[in-house]
Amino acid sequence: MNTELLEALNILEKEKSISKDTLLEAIEQSLIQACKNHFGKADNIKVNINPETCDFSVFAEKTVVEEVQDPVTEISLADARMMHSQYALGDVVNVEVKSKQFGRIATQNAKNVILQKIREEERKVIFNQYYGKERDIVTGIVQRSMGRNYSINLGKADAVLTENEQVKTEVFQPTERIKLYILEVKDTPKGPKILVSRTHPELVKRLFEAEVTEVKDGTVEIKSIAREAGSRTKIAVWSNDPDVDPVGACVGMNGARVNSIVEELRGEKIDIINWSDNPALLIENALSPAKVISVLADPDEKSAMVIVPDFQLSLAIGKEGQNARLAARLTGYKIDIKSESQAREAGELELYEEENVEQQEEQVEEQVEE
Repeated sequence: MNTELLEALNILEKEKSISKDTLLEAIEQSLIQACKNHFGKADNIKVNINPETCDFSVFAEKTVVEEVQDPVTEISLADARMMHSQYALGDVVNVEVKSKQFGRIATQNAKNVILQKIREEERKVIFNQYYGKERDIVTGIVQRSMGRNYSINLGKADAVLTENEQVKTEVFQPTERIKLYILEVKDTPKGPKILVSRTHPELVKRLFEAEVTEVKDGTVEIKSIAREAGSRTKIAVWSNDPDVDPVGACVGMNGARVNSIVEELRGEKIDIINWSDNPALLIENALSPAKVISVLADPDEKSAMVIVPDFQLSLAIGKEGQNARLAARLTGYKIDIKSESQAREAGELELYEEENVEQQEEQVEEQVEE
């Protein structure tokens, strides 16, 4: 039993997740390459390796001839019969090749073949590991800043947090642990190139999945999400279980669940609203914390007119239009917000009141028919 080789393969398999079969294949190829470098060719070289004991042997298949023209592929009848008396002309003899005979260059080349295979397999293992985490979150440790980018250690590989994927208000220090969203994993000759983000809306969604059990098991669904990284995020949630309050589940006891996510996002505000298939109700919820008098939504045009009390206009629009902008992204509707006074002057409030009366009458008629 080749104990040293067996132990070495077991260690590599455990530490680098490279299968023993792959490593044995690399050793086989390295021995064939060594023979090629030593003899000039290796078409007739056969390598036998026992995967259990790691014992190996190398043979050259040589044809028995009267007069040897090519000592690499041929053997004289006399030499063959010294090995076994029954050999005859034309027979193929397996002649053992002693690896100790290889020269320094052949041995070095064989070593390089093994090392190259280990590096390739290690890159492949790491790529597959992180490729499987694409579109998911990971925890990374900040290593250093590279100009305006950050190098992040993810464990077995490094990732790049580019300036475009950073929240402008965030500054990181070396050894700091942060959550990141894996955007893309590329396979390159130097190993996997991993691009991560702190601004992607899916980062917030994944954080809720990790923090809120009901979101993780599918009881509560995050139907839509709109985010302005570093400032505010709005998410619309829906419960598949009538006994589960989706907003309450995401907020948690005394706000514990949402607060832990806000802390991870360095104070970014998060508005959680109830999703509704009724676009008017969804838009009304999306504009919270502002109170709404009426919403006239046009599903065909994907537009809506919203009327709010005069004192709620600035709150509905938000600082620099942020609340209205996020509500529009969340619902997919173009939203036009007007104060009660503006709507009354334009005659739009009366139009809403008439439509509202008609809707109520239709609902009453439907109930009577039922």
